[in-house]
Amino acid sequence: MALGKLLIFSAPSGAGKTTIVKHLLQKYPSLLSFSVSATTRERRPYEVDGKDYYFISPEAFQAHIAAGDFLEYEQVYNGTLYGTLKNEVERIRQAGKHVIFDVDVIGGLNIKKQYGDDALAVFVKVSSIDELARRLMGRNTESEEKRRERVEKARREVQYAEKFDVILLNDHLPTALQQAEELFEQFAGVQVEKV
Repeated sequence: MALGKLLIFSAPSGAGKTTIVKHLLQKYPSLLSFSVSATTRERRPYEVDGKDYYFISPEAFQAHIAAGDFLEYEQVYNGTLYGTLKNEVERIRQAGKHVIFDVDVIGGLNIKKQYGDDALAVFVKVSSIDELARRLMGRNTESEEKRRERVEKARREVQYAEKFDVILLNDHLPTALQQAEELFEQFAGVQVEKV
């Protein structure tokens, strides 16, 4: 059995990568499996440990780093660590499924570097930083200070877009979802009946 491929979605916060990833997981449940990242950040009320993230202490995260357990990891925001566990990715691939990632920009590029042609790195963007700021404000999930921090980080992250295999514009969600489906089907060599 061939090992599954890796489909990496990265974007500044608010660009819609999580919405796109969730759509693909719903559309292709027998083909795709989500790579759950580990993080030291606080769990949001609607999030489920082990499904959205593995929420672990900074000490446990450091122990995983010391043991070489991460495929990639990064301090994304001041004091908050995120990482992809190697065993999570290999478990999915060994099961013959394709792995889909919802990771930050640097993490996405690091995974692509390690897996080469077995990975497709997709940068999700919107037409402007102002649109990102508007979306983050609409989410109402963090303080004004955190939103400003995310917008500043987004300004830096958009500079990496050209390093990705594909840039997916998400100014109109139905169009972006359709394009994401086409990218996956083409990359994974999947034939899906159109109704």
